[in-house]
Amino acid sequence: MEQKDYLLREIEKIGSITSALRQKIFGGKENLAITAEQQIKNAKGQLLSEINFDLDKFLDLNIDKSNEYILSFEGFSVENIEILAECFSEIGFSENCENSKKHLEKALQLYKLCSLKNKTYSFGRETNINAIKNALKLE
Repeated sequence: MEQKDYLLREIEKIGSITSALRQKIFGGKENLAITAEQQIKNAKGQLLSEINFDLDKFLDLNIDKSNEYILSFEGFSVENIEILAECFSEIGFSENCENSKKHLEKALQLYKLCSLKNKTYSFGRETNINAIKNALKLE
């Protein structure tokens, strides 16, 4: 019973952290002095300090290694992986991103991982996958 409670707390913790990071990076325009690049840097630091998730390392890994890396964290449920994919997607689609292709490819990979792990069809996920594929074809 204690193990299940621990896992639920880890899933909730990662979910709240990724949601907060997404909100911090893309949520509002109240901090116009802080650039998107600085916000992403802060988000990377927060992920590393809070859950020991190295975003730069994750971006540099190939598909198999990055799937293995993300699944090594107990709190990354399908919902949390999808939130992270949304973050990568939004970063990739932003105008200020210098590595947009890399972020979009990683978002696509994460969405595909979600589809493999969750057998429930998601129209939203498929729409996001198609948008990313279309964007990658244009580059």
